[in-house]
Amino acid sequence: MSDLTEELYRRVYLIRKAEEAIIERYTGDEMKTPVHLSIGQEAVSAGVCYALTPEDQIVGSYRSHGIYLSRTLETDRFFAELYGRVTGIAKGKAGSMHLASKEHGYLGSSAVVGTYIPVGVGAALANRIRGRANWVAVFLGDGAIDEGVFYESLNIACLKRLKVIFVCEDNGLAIHSHAKDRHAYDAITDIARQYPCEVFSSESTVAEEIHALVSRARAQAEESHRPIFLHLKCYRYLEHVGISPDFKFGYRSESEFERWKAVDPVLMQRKLLACKKPEPEIARLERSIDAQIAKSIDLAERSPFPTAEEIHRDVFA
Repeated sequence: MSDLTEELYRRVYLIRKAEEAIIERYTGDEMKTPVHLSIGQEAVSAGVCYALTPEDQIVGSYRSHGIYLSRTLETDRFFAELYGRVTGIAKGKAGSMHLASKEHGYLGSSAVVGTYIPVGVGAALANRIRGRANWVAVFLGDGAIDEGVFYESLNIACLKRLKVIFVCEDNGLAIHSHAKDRHAYDAITDIARQYPCEVFSSESTVAEEIHALVSRARAQAEESHRPIFLHLKCYRYLEHVGISPDFKFGYRSESEFERWKAVDPVLMQRKLLACKKPEPEIARLERSIDAQIAKSIDLAERSPFPTAEEIHRDVFA
């Protein structure tokens, strides 16, 4: 149990510190990409990604830092991509919203809401045809539920009984629009239950509880041969895009922010780890991650930009 707790804390802490490092440096205009930060939502990506097997695959949305870091634990290529350098994930040509890692089964992310959902379902169908038993986790925000392609994808996944885990990170907002202003129904889970899939939900900010939920959902779906829909409530601390706190802009209250801050994912997972590990061991883990991030940023800042010839390479259409 302590190993699980430590590995999950490693992930939530890595995501938080990597994104805090982005905030510290972003105004210097050295990073050549827009960023959609996942501060406040770390428990979801950490818990889900660590519950997957190495053979499983992932498709993500534009808010993909947490997914990428949880899956890979690497930061050299991550920061180089944000800085637009040739040593980045896509040689500096993709930026923050198009992260991928073939060797880790992370098939990629898309900047356009909902477009990645059928890609994940298609990957699951390809796995079926090829006789593979792995699952595909498709991360989507609650705003993507408003897109018709979500229902088309959920329908075909259920009809064909594909191994898809729809991971809805519900932070209650589509940019600045509240769910109550977008949804004519009371609950997303009520909609999902109209389809033959396994539906699970949680409002936990503890990565270990998310991990347990995914493991339970997967075991049940292996028995029923149905897809999985996970509805995971979370809270986005910052603006939709960029590095500003958004409760000051009027569409969310500071009291709401403080309520979620009291159950901050990093704080909650650290408390859990403190029950099993001495404080010096936890501090040593944190220092190693801090050093890893600092080294990666230094490497990124010293790496060259891609040459002009690079723009026509790795382009397939």
